[in-house]
Amino acid sequence: MKTLEGHVAVVTGGTFGVGRGIASALAHCGARVFVTGRSAHDGSIDERITGIRCDHRLDAEVTAAFERVAREAHGIDILVNNVWGGYERMVEDGAFTWTKPFWEQPLWRWDAMFGAGVRAHYHASQLAARTMVANRRGLIVNISFWAAQKHIANVAYGVSKAATDKMTADMAIELRPYGVTAVSLYPGLVRTEKVMEAAAWLDLTNSESPEFIGRAVAALAGDPDVMRHTGTVLVAARLAAEYGFTDIDGKAPRPLTLADV
Repeated sequence: MKTLEGHVAVVTGGTFGVGRGIASALAHCGARVFVTGRSAHDGSIDERITGIRCDHRLDAEVTAAFERVAREAHGIDILVNNVWGGYERMVEDGAFTWTKPFWEQPLWRWDAMFGAGVRAHYHASQLAARTMVANRRGLIVNISFWAAQKHIANVAYGVSKAATDKMTADMAIELRPYGVTAVSLYPGLVRTEKVMEAAAWLDLTNSESPEFIGRAVAALAGDPDVMRHTGTVLVAARLAAEYGFTDIDGKAPRPLTLADV
């Protein structure tokens, strides 16, 4: 992996799962990383990672977090929007609601997917883009998923992920004149803490570590011609083949397709 020494990255929702892996991989490549979220440890996590506790549903806390980054670093070179809502409380009153039809879904899930997901990505991108545009460089990565293109689980999930991809495409158009890249990035089956709790019931033979997604982000950030990807949907495992990196166990996960998701 190319060194990211001198780069400053912000990973929203960076304390667990995919976000934790991304933050770890970027720090391993030399970037200074700030992770945000409600469960973030406020202060130094290790030599290269700093936590900022904030609730991405509360604008004032998010603004304060980015102002802190501006005070402590020269700007933001990489923003990874990973924070997301709506996965919580999948069981309510003894019923598993995640896969219910839309007319039986709790309405709060729609609000969570957009408030703590799409809107949170939009707001963080606004704040980061101001310094990126001024510096005429930067990379915004919105973590998304195949639900944007295929019915998976429930309507709110699909609509919110489709909105994320559309937002990415439109941001890219407005950012292109300033040399700033925006992409959507799809992980595969990631061995997050929650997934590993159910490992006995899952086929993990083609799974990915959280750090693998981080290596995909690092590869993009280290590519001087990354602008060729702007506005597009990228799959982490396909980027591994393009850039020549593997997972932390040395394996090369097979890229998922729309047909086999």
